[in-house]
Amino acid sequence: MKNELTLSGLKVANFSKLIDGKETQLFVLVNKSGMELTVTNFGAKIVSLLVKDKEGKMVDVVTGHDSIDDYLTSEEPYFGAICGRFGNRIAKGKFEIDGITYDKLAINNGPNSLHGGIKGFNAVVWDAVLKDTQTLELTYISPDGEEGFPGNLKTTVTYHLSDNNEVVILYNAETDKPTVLNLTNHSYFNLSGAGDPYIGDHLLTINADYYLPTDSTAIPYGPKEMVKGTPMDFRKAFEVGARINENFEQLIFGKGYDHTYILNKEKNELSFCARCSSPKTGIVMETYTTEPGVQLYTGNWMTGKLIGKNGQRYPERAALCLETQHFPDSPNKPEYPSTTLRPGEKFDSKTIFKFTTE
Repeated sequence: MKNELTLSGLKVANFSKLIDGKETQLFVLVNKSGMELTVTNFGAKIVSLLVKDKEGKMVDVVTGHDSIDDYLTSEEPYFGAICGRFGNRIAKGKFEIDGITYDKLAINNGPNSLHGGIKGFNAVVWDAVLKDTQTLELTYISPDGEEGFPGNLKTTVTYHLSDNNEVVILYNAETDKPTVLNLTNHSYFNLSGAGDPYIGDHLLTINADYYLPTDSTAIPYGPKEMVKGTPMDFRKAFEVGARINENFEQLIFGKGYDHTYILNKEKNELSFCARCSSPKTGIVMETYTTEPGVQLYTGNWMTGKLIGKNGQRYPERAALCLETQHFPDSPNKPEYPSTTLRPGEKFDSKTIFKFTTE
């Protein structure tokens, strides 16, 4: 298998490496309609996702790299990764549980901690089991104190490529000490094909009446605000780039969209989150989740310096992320849905990316 090429042109052998005493690999999932999903157990990252366009041509719709070595650079922007132990930001790298202060989190994004720290779940080797040709189960045990977080935490992420052309992601976790947890997948999508230079023409709908405005360091003030009457409003389909450069403080702070939307939903129900489509390929991606929010990020800090798959470069706003998750800085904002996980409790979450054409 290691000498084989995937449908997307990836060489499986290029993802074999010994890191921290564990072997990294590339796993290939294929469904009955020919969709292909590849995942490496380094960071549980989605590397490629081949989807049929309106003409039946296979299109790779996520950014990524040709080899495991390319994922080891300090500039690598979480392509396809599982982010944890706490995805998104924690203000000033500290929080409190039950009167105990934890203040040793890495400050790796301005004055804040981002995506679990210097060596978050995106930068460790997960134990992988290929359950069948369409299902991959990945497990990581994060030791007590890792990156400043309390508790031995066992996390399992399952990727399933369904015959309904869905990428189904299941998250499960348990801890032996009270801790905080916020897991998400950080895939960068371009439905015109990874390597297309701009996602401004994508039509986007987000099922949210409210979003969380932030300060200049991307930490929410706290209270939600209505999207109505602002360029943050995606309740009806808008081109992503139509209002992205408006003179609106929130867009100026983030160089574009980098905000959490509060989804219109009942607690923990699996419900519609967003719809995105490309006018070039006709590919449509619908997102469903049990999470309370989704972070829309429009690749505002992509530079084009990194070389991706097939020699492609990914310039600013060449992809977007729809990171289903709890809210940023939740451990410090008791009014937000809780991200605290306690012994005896089980964390369960589900997100679906469903692909069709129009």
